[in-house]
Amino acid sequence: MADVSLTAATERRRLDLFPWHVAVAVVLICLLGVWNLASASRSAHSPVWMAQAWFMAAGAVLALLVTLFDHRNYQRLAWVFYALVLLLLVLVLVKGRVVMGARRWIGVGSLNLQPSELAKIAVIMALASWFNFDEERRKTPRGLMGMVIPLGITFLPAALILRQPDLGTALVVVAIGGTMLLFSRIRWRTLGLIAAFAAAGAMFAYPHLKPYQKKRVESFLDPEGDALGAGYHAMQSKIAVGSGQGLGKGWGQGTQTMLSFLPEQHTDFIFSVWAEEHGFVGSLLLLALYFWLVAAAVDIAGNARDRFGHFLAVGVTALLFWQMTINIGMVTGVLPVVGVTLPLMSYGGSSVISVFLGLGLLLNVAMRRFVN
Repeated sequence: MADVSLTAATERRRLDLFPWHVAVAVVLICLLGVWNLASASRSAHSPVWMAQAWFMAAGAVLALLVTLFDHRNYQRLAWVFYALVLLLLVLVLVKGRVVMGARRWIGVGSLNLQPSELAKIAVIMALASWFNFDEERRKTPRGLMGMVIPLGITFLPAALILRQPDLGTALVVVAIGGTMLLFSRIRWRTLGLIAAFAAAGAMFAYPHLKPYQKKRVESFLDPEGDALGAGYHAMQSKIAVGSGQGLGKGWGQGTQTMLSFLPEQHTDFIFSVWAEEHGFVGSLLLLALYFWLVAAAVDIAGNARDRFGHFLAVGVTALLFWQMTINIGMVTGVLPVVGVTLPLMSYGGSSVISVFLGLGLLLNVAMRRFVN
């Protein structure tokens, strides 16, 4: 009887620790995202905002299911999930569906699964598991040789994703892994060597990029050089963002959106739609919600009760931060266009599910940060 009472008390304590501020931020961003998609897809053949709402509902249920089990149990599943995702990434290269020259999707009934989105969560879980194991037995900060396994965990799926080709998602996976490395026990000299190798690797990899990827980088350096070609996306996006001015043109009144001048307006360039219709003030509101979410995630990572939970939260925080930063940077012309979605705003079932999986892990760590 005492055990039952103790279990009930523990469950009540976990519910008391549920981070409602995170849930509120997520719900508000989702509502704004669906509302924005309803405007962005007015000229499309199907109302994608309805499908997005269903994806979000399914993602929310999945996130709540993830919170039911102690996050330490997922440490045992991390490597199985990682291996499964690698298998799916190889399968994409062999039998994936080709759309606009890219092979990124696997058909699952009437739906398309994008394994590269799941790779973000797989890398987070695998690295969290490795760092938890490695730092328990490590007496000194790791040197260059201690980086071999975590870098391998990061770059193996990133290389497979780059083959699809999907430069944007590969960069996000590397950014997540790099952020988690920074929060591990690592020598400063080793960080300097990794940075030097990364710079050399980028110089080596550039000649091997696809021609359209090279043109995107070149158009970033010289936006007016090919305004009707490789620079078209960035130019139209900046026109949309700038034309919103202070308060925007109003919902459904965006001319760049309505006349379909803005490419990929319901996916990669969804923030451009928002900025055109809601202006600088509306953009600040959305950025404030993202800042709220990322700041809450940082707090959860800092207060995690165990090393595995800490690294899980750091990884999810990195996922949210880097996707938001890269997406908004590319649509405003600050960064090259690399094809990265804006979390919970851009249309895409695989993207939504992967973000909610990450949020489920984050909520899980928060709910158990003071409970044994």
